[in-house]
Amino acid sequence: MRARLGWVIGILLAAVVVLPAAVIAWQMLRHEEAGVAPPVRDRNAQLAQGRYLARAGNCMACHTARGGAEYAGGRPIATDFGTLYTSNITPDKATGIGQWSADDFWRALHHGRGRDGRFLYPAFPYTSYTRMSREDSDALFAYLQSLPAVVRTNQPHALRFPYDQRVLLALWRTLYFSPGSYVPDPSRSAQWNRGAYLVQGAGHCSACHSARNGLGASVAPLALAGGVIPALDWYAPALHGGELALGRWRDEDLAALLKTGVSARGATLGPMSEIVGRSLQYLEDADIAAMAAYLRTLPPVAANHLPPTAQPEPAEAERIMKQGKRLYGDHCADCHGGRGQGSAPDYPPLAGNHAVADAHPVNAIRAVLNGGFPPSTTGNPYPFGMPPFGPQLSDQEVAAVVSYLRNSWGNQGGFVSAAEVNRYRSVPLD
Repeated sequence: MRARLGWVIGILLAAVVVLPAAVIAWQMLRHEEAGVAPPVRDRNAQLAQGRYLARAGNCMACHTARGGAEYAGGRPIATDFGTLYTSNITPDKATGIGQWSADDFWRALHHGRGRDGRFLYPAFPYTSYTRMSREDSDALFAYLQSLPAVVRTNQPHALRFPYDQRVLLALWRTLYFSPGSYVPDPSRSAQWNRGAYLVQGAGHCSACHSARNGLGASVAPLALAGGVIPALDWYAPALHGGELALGRWRDEDLAALLKTGVSARGATLGPMSEIVGRSLQYLEDADIAAMAAYLRTLPPVAANHLPPTAQPEPAEAERIMKQGKRLYGDHCADCHGGRGQGSAPDYPPLAGNHAVADAHPVNAIRAVLNGGFPPSTTGNPYPFGMPPFGPQLSDQEVAAVVSYLRNSWGNQGGFVSAAEVNRYRSVPLD
């Protein structure tokens, strides 16, 4: 009996201690492909390419604190595990990446490891950037090195135990990360492959538009089935070609949304407005068209639904719909029309709008409570905004009007409760 007990304890110790230690050692010592740095024939062209890629990846948005110097880091990134602070990526030699080489930078993008070999937290989306080519990595690095150096010491992350133990990322990487550059699909067009490269790589769309598991890893990232943005409580909708995503969109409408923030089918609010305003509007029309063409070919996948909320009894549902219809007539119909048809592009339609009828009601609730604006872009320099109704409507009234929107004009989104509205009454986080 004692021998058997000792054998069981030994197996448990191996599982709990020896195996994780072996995985950590393997991750730390494994050979990393360095990549071949292509020759640079035109320095100015390389810098222009790097600047374009920085815009495509929206690098400045994350690596610039509010009111701070561009690319000097310090912006807090709230997660379910604590708060991370972005790093200084200006060429300052003491506090930035001024002592980095192009190989060091490639290692960070492609392998998710810093110049000192430490594992990088995947809030830095190297899980997407790994698909970028060495040429694009070098161009982006050259551009960052051309920026003014800013002295700003990186702020330590504020993560809970055990997530503050960086070495444990070796276990996470074993489960969820495998480096690999984008490989073109020869059966697809050059346009499709360009769109796939941008969406999967520099654009890192899966960082928001995929659900995450309990350890923060994207679930089926290439499916882009939609997901809640951690700590922001905004829902990034599905981007595949299914009927409940982009299947009914025309390429030109999707391209207009990506480029200008508004289209005949809808408008951007919340975090996506920042992406369009700071990043996508600066991309070439051909690249926007390529991204749209790629996204609409993605096969439909099951949506990432929240647990269903309790729906009211028929009599109560009728009362809510009557109240919601009255509130809609008082506050919404002048812009969005009596039948929810809207007046695109200034006032998006609500009928058939998946952002309104999606199983995740958070975006519709946020829009009614807090209002919002599409971004100011070259294609839409003076956007029409939506005023916030949170100060004048109660939780129950907001729930009624949102429920009316989600169950009218062919929408079948279900009812929302006053408790759900109250949860989202705070202004969205930075």
